Amino acid sequence: MTHRHTELHHVSRPLVWSGFKQLAPISVLVTAFGVAFGLAAAQTGLHDSTIMMMSALVFAGAAQFAALELWGAQIPLLTMIITVFAINARHLLMGATLYPWLRHQPPLKRYGMMLVASDANWAMSMQEFSRGKPGLGLLFGGGIALWLFWVLGTWLGMHFGNAINDPKSFGLDMVMGCFFLALIVGGEKDVRMLFIWVVAAASSSLAYWYLPDNSHVIVGALAGGIVGTVWGGEQDSGH
Repeated sequence: MTHRHTELHHVSRPLVWSGFKQLAPISVLVTAFGVAFGLAAAQTGLHDSTIMMMSALVFAGAAQFAALELWGAQIPLLTMIITVFAINARHLLMGATLYPWLRHQPPLKRYGMMLVASDANWAMSMQEFSRGKPGLGLLFGGGIALWLFWVLGTWLGMHFGNAINDPKSFGLDMVMGCFFLALIVGGEKDVRMLFIWVVAAASSSLAYWYLPDNSHVIVGALAGGIVGTVWGGEQDSGH
């Protein structure tokens, strides 16, 4: 079992390149949302270099759009921090589900991969793991593809954004939903991952009803993240 686990967390240039090619078609569609962000950011009066740095360093579409909504002459910094954290809290759950394989990587590689982790490449890498194949190359290579096209889209939006200022009018808002549905239907079932999602969903639902607004995102992610970390740690110690 240890040999199999070692193979699953293996990362190589061919695996990274393969991951890049697999996510490239989806990444092209992400460009449209980058265009929408670039246009919206330019309309707020942000400097071009600031806009590009935001997309390159933050790489979180929903959080970036939320930050724009709070942008003004006086920026509510604490509110912005809480908002961005709440939107990106799902990354805690992503990190927890990837923990059994990421923990074998040196810190530089580990955090380098997570810098470009997003919904699409995370979901596809988890599907690879469920099939007994290495998934970190897909996580990193696919993340690079998504990052490149997001940054490209941001640049295009700053200069040619009026061409596509509403991705929903093209039905592009449905692309990622259909993509994830296909992954769920076609992927193998994993008891550990299913349990993590059940805990996250139940905790999020309770928080939605009994805790302050928007806290359910953080609570669900933390609950699932804790379960994933504990379960992953127990599995590794058993090997």
